[in-house]
Amino acid sequence: MSYDFGEVEERWRNRWEDEGVFEADPSDRDKFYITVAYPYPSGAMHIGHVRTFTLPDVFARFRRMQGYNVLFPMAWHVTGTPIIGALNRLKEGEEEQLRVLRDVFGVPEEELEAMEEPMDYASYFIENSYRSGMRRLGFSVDWRREFTTADGHYRRFIEWQYRRLREEGHLSRGLHPTKYCLGEENPVTTHDLLEGEDADIQNYTLVKFTDSESRVLPMATLRPETVYGVTNAFVDPDSSYVEASVEGGTWVVSEEAVEKLEHQGHDLGVERGLPGRELVGLSVENPVTGDDVSVLPASFVDTGSATGVVMSVPAHAPFDHVAVEELKRRAEELREEYGIDPEEVRSIEPVALIDVEGMGEFPAVEVVEDMGIESQDDPGMEEATRTVYNREFHDGVLKEVAGGFAGRRVSTAKDALREHFSDEGVFDEVYEFSRDVVCRCGSRVIVAEAETWFLEYGDPEWKEETMNLLDGVETVPEGTREDYVHTVDWLDSWPCIRNFGLGTRLPFDDRFIIEPLSDSTIYMAFYTLAHELSEEDAGELSDGFFDHVLLGEGTAEDVAGETGMEAERVEALRESFSYWYPLDWRTSAHDLVQNHLTFFMFHHAALFPEEDWPRGIATWGMGLLEGEKMSSSKGNVVLAGEAVERYGADTARFFLFNNAEPWQDFDWRAEQVERTQRTLRSFHERCSEEIRSPRDEGAADDVDAWMLSRLEQRLAAGTEALEGFQTRKALQELFYGLNADVKWYRKRKRSDTEGVMGRVRRRQVKALAPFIPHMAEELWSVVSDDLLCTSGWPEPDGEAVDPQLDAAEDLVRRTLDDVREILNVTGKEPEEVVIYTAADWKREVLEAALDEDVSGLGELLPLLMESEEMRERGGEVKKVSQSVLDNARGLDNAYAYPSLDERGVLERAESFLEGELSCNVRVEREEDGGEGASKAIPIRPGIVVR
Repeated sequence: MSYDFGEVEERWRNRWEDEGVFEADPSDRDKFYITVAYPYPSGAMHIGHVRTFTLPDVFARFRRMQGYNVLFPMAWHVTGTPIIGALNRLKEGEEEQLRVLRDVFGVPEEELEAMEEPMDYASYFIENSYRSGMRRLGFSVDWRREFTTADGHYRRFIEWQYRRLREEGHLSRGLHPTKYCLGEENPVTTHDLLEGEDADIQNYTLVKFTDSESRVLPMATLRPETVYGVTNAFVDPDSSYVEASVEGGTWVVSEEAVEKLEHQGHDLGVERGLPGRELVGLSVENPVTGDDVSVLPASFVDTGSATGVVMSVPAHAPFDHVAVEELKRRAEELREEYGIDPEEVRSIEPVALIDVEGMGEFPAVEVVEDMGIESQDDPGMEEATRTVYNREFHDGVLKEVAGGFAGRRVSTAKDALREHFSDEGVFDEVYEFSRDVVCRCGSRVIVAEAETWFLEYGDPEWKEETMNLLDGVETVPEGTREDYVHTVDWLDSWPCIRNFGLGTRLPFDDRFIIEPLSDSTIYMAFYTLAHELSEEDAGELSDGFFDHVLLGEGTAEDVAGETGMEAERVEALRESFSYWYPLDWRTSAHDLVQNHLTFFMFHHAALFPEEDWPRGIATWGMGLLEGEKMSSSKGNVVLAGEAVERYGADTARFFLFNNAEPWQDFDWRAEQVERTQRTLRSFHERCSEEIRSPRDEGAADDVDAWMLSRLEQRLAAGTEALEGFQTRKALQELFYGLNADVKWYRKRKRSDTEGVMGRVRRRQVKALAPFIPHMAEELWSVVSDDLLCTSGWPEPDGEAVDPQLDAAEDLVRRTLDDVREILNVTGKEPEEVVIYTAADWKREVLEAALDEDVSGLGELLPLLMESEEMRERGGEVKKVSQSVLDNARGLDNAYAYPSLDERGVLERAESFLEGELSCNVRVEREEDGGEGASKAIPIRPGIVVR
């Protein structure tokens, strides 16, 4: 009967839950505490989420089998506005949202109609996708500790945290450039974005050019020093602009710029709209040089960026140079369409203002010509721009045309020049993103200057303390340590609030809600108490309660007086926290290094004593689906429930752990997953019989002993890999590698394998339990009524490992392969194969070649020539030495060969070789002579086929 993944997995899940085997409480055993970033249930759990959340389960199961008291909890992050936005789009009947919910996530119509409140929406995905999916996947979670970030007890915990942070001086209030969603009218953070998560906030300088009517055309630039080289301006003639009263004057900006400028502290009053073509041909005055320049048409102007009016510096900006040259070629067309004098356009010449050693007078012109760029659409334009900007910023010196700033390096003059002209009132500023940014609600996000509360991550003392914490943290993979160092270094003031949403109100300014990344920094501490607080009145949980339970401040009696809780219960909660903390491992996807995981370290450093700082952080790669990036909105996902239903939980787990190491990106491919399912079915079929074999029979011969040696070596390598979070390497050893050894063992023995195979399979099944827990339990139930998940880990038995046995079997295997290769090349059907083992003096060559100081022939020959016997053999030694070196390199068991009785090994394998080759096999010594005998070396016997 075919193995039924679904039936078996449900049966074992039910038993685990019925017996509460994953419910962890303090005990006298060593603890292991691991967490993963709690999920945000704004949609269904897909296979990309599955790997992130399942990996810590592997390590939790591994440690549990090693005898640790393991805590692996789970909760739900609902803070912020994404869930509210998703529900609003559903209520508004947005087609795209309905399509995703119905067709991608498979939400029934009656469930959609029942979603009235944000928590209705969140609860549906918590209950029907995430929690059910995690249970079906066999997660060893202590579900008693489950909570959402909207729960009252959790909100009290967050309020306590923020009052402490404020007391410690880590919070401040003020105006700050902030990501702002126009649809929700709310500050947002990277966590809330649908597009543009990697967009930078850039500080543009506005240069106030004026026309003959004293209207200001503010032109945005990231390079204010280039104001000395402006030759013209650009607008988009086909876009809409406005005249607006601004602080006593009149500005002309794009229609899109109005809302942005208003949100950045400018008091605008739109007076009239005007088409872009009305601006074409205007003459405007450069406020720094006093020069008049013309406004010219350009379709490339992005009116959604900054003010929609652009100054042109063709000597130092490749885009500007190419645009001006294109307009020169179209000069006659400009006269016909806009009435512009063609000669006025043709007379535009670049103005050089920056000297760069090794570059010509006009760097932008030079680079464009060198790269053969003729159009703004040329893909090389971005590279050309970077080249010019980088060279000029780092190596450029301002020319005489820069007046009082002449002779100064661009890198130092830029800020000084900006400050000077800002003080004179001819420069202003505007903030803009480096690319388009879209909120999860679907609305455009702009940069707004808003009153906000900040976490002061830029505080040097806080940074130093966080770096001290990082010094004591183990990071997996190790290369991520530099990512954390970089993030700690660049983090500055972080806006930690928003105007509305789910979550916790800022306790000292209840106009605001604490944003999602800022209320999820130390909740690992809350897990240690969560299940014990459900019966307590959240409103009674005082700051003194958390001060004592989490920090040991005050007394249990004081807390009892404040809360009405019994002092003994308060002290028990303190002991629970003290037992589980510090957190052993925090796990998450790698993209959270730049925010959540670094915030996690900042907040632990600020709030907890050093002995409670986290010990390790592991981050995982992302997922692909059939080679493409996963996207719920595009329907390019496989839901967790679908994967488990179709393939089984153990198949999904095995594939994800074996496809790539955790920190590498994996690729879910249906054909490979199906192959994995077939592989596991076949494994179960073989193993279910072999695991029943007698328990206590030892090795009857060297081949048995070799198999048991290989078993222990695979267990050692697999255990070491798991200790380092290397799931793929562990499975390569424990499953594929060991199964390959078993295949060779069966071939070598042909019969009488039961005693050894019983031991092999029992220890292998135990070692595979963290990966395929349901199948492992099913196989273990054949030999025991006890649960496998709480039994001991198969600790490697080093005494059973014998390198000589490995070398012996390698010799037999390679000799067989060599004979087959000869037969394949010659096409012979042999009557006899003669195998010659090497002469004793060649064994001495091998022994010398294995000396740690020998890396090649140059070191080996002088060593050998110290022997008179070797000197007498002359050139023969050199020839053999090279052959030995070539064959010994990379050989796992090379050091066991000098003392290996090669002839004895091969003679004992004669009957096996004869069976494999279907001919007579004879083993001789090289000294016995015969053709081919002299070719023999240790490791590789000589072979003659007759």
